[in-house]
Amino acid sequence: MTQVESQLTSPESVGMSVNRLGRIAPALQKYVDERGYPGFTTLVSRRGQLVHAGRIGWQDREAEVPLAEDTIYRLYSMTKPIICTALMTLFEEGRFQLVDPVAKWIPAFGATKIAGPGGTLEDQSPLRPMQIRDVMSHTSGLTYDFLEDFPVAEQYRAKQLMHDPTRTLEKLIDELATIPLAFAPGTMWHYSLGTDVTARLIEVISGQELGDFLQERLFGPLGMTDTAFGVPESARGRISAMYGLPDILAEDMTFSTLAGAFAAGDVGRRDVESTYPSDAADVFQRGGLGLFGTGSDYMRFANMLLTGKAEDGTRILGRKTLELMHTNHLAPALRPYALAGVPALGYGFGLGSRVAMDIGQSALAGSPGEFGWAGAAKTYYWVDPVEEIVGVLLTQHMVGFDLPEADFRAVVYQSIED
Repeated sequence: MTQVESQLTSPESVGMSVNRLGRIAPALQKYVDERGYPGFTTLVSRRGQLVHAGRIGWQDREAEVPLAEDTIYRLYSMTKPIICTALMTLFEEGRFQLVDPVAKWIPAFGATKIAGPGGTLEDQSPLRPMQIRDVMSHTSGLTYDFLEDFPVAEQYRAKQLMHDPTRTLEKLIDELATIPLAFAPGTMWHYSLGTDVTARLIEVISGQELGDFLQERLFGPLGMTDTAFGVPESARGRISAMYGLPDILAEDMTFSTLAGAFAAGDVGRRDVESTYPSDAADVFQRGGLGLFGTGSDYMRFANMLLTGKAEDGTRILGRKTLELMHTNHLAPALRPYALAGVPALGYGFGLGSRVAMDIGQSALAGSPGEFGWAGAAKTYYWVDPVEEIVGVLLTQHMVGFDLPEADFRAVVYQSIED
């Protein structure tokens, strides 16, 4: 019996069916057999009790190395909720307010302009400056280089904001502040480098390097022993290989290019070490991506978001702080938010996570108030406070347009018996 398996609780003891949970592996197997996914690690808990821990497929398909319970994954944007949660531990100490201008802490943003029509530049001041809540909820005016709907993305690509892992977080954010905003803060939702600004705010407000702060506030207390920026040399053999579409962090990569690769069937093994290095933890510290971790580690984090506590009962965040983070912060005119042109029907957005508002519109099994996020390599998690369910799904398939997470959710929810 493995360490994770030893922690399993009878599903029936928390109102779930062990037989119906057994449908998880068959539901996901088709993605391994037919759609180029290497494999999946899946975990489910209810009421704080782990009721499912499974894995199918390969850590390295070509070398025929199967997934193990300690396989390490590149988390990509599932780094974001960890960063936002870490910043909120400082909020609870009264160190900042969500409506503070970002420029209060990072003065370079005080001079940032807004890109107007015809290449003109406008001050932020006609409406309001970028606030801390904006960078946490993607309403800041920032964007990403691979999203093509705003011309300023060309400046992101020219400055290689996403393609230089040797640049420190401080230098990255200082460079970002020199680029005009795509829109006035607070006027729309747009996926962005805002969480990287959030990470820099942690460093400035706390006076600590990001990785040290995360270890002190989250990873250490939660027992997340395999989660960090970078992986020790002795553990790099546990990192899952990457498969799928071309590297989203590659130079000059855009969503149009990825869509073209998908249409052409350009799916295969990918080397992402140069853009998401495992051996540069002292420099490659980011807010929007960069963390490595295991399924069991992420389950510890996600379970804390349900209860506010570590497994040993240590309080990490207060209940009202968690409620503030995981309520919708988007005005009606900003919903539904859309990522790469795809609207998230039925969802609003909180401080670092999507938030379910209308289950019928979402067309996903779940409950109002469910929250979570995902990553570029099809990593995914959700927390359902109503049913007290947490689900984690990890794989390494770059920018898949399939929806294995929807199948996973459907099977988990049909397993409820009470």
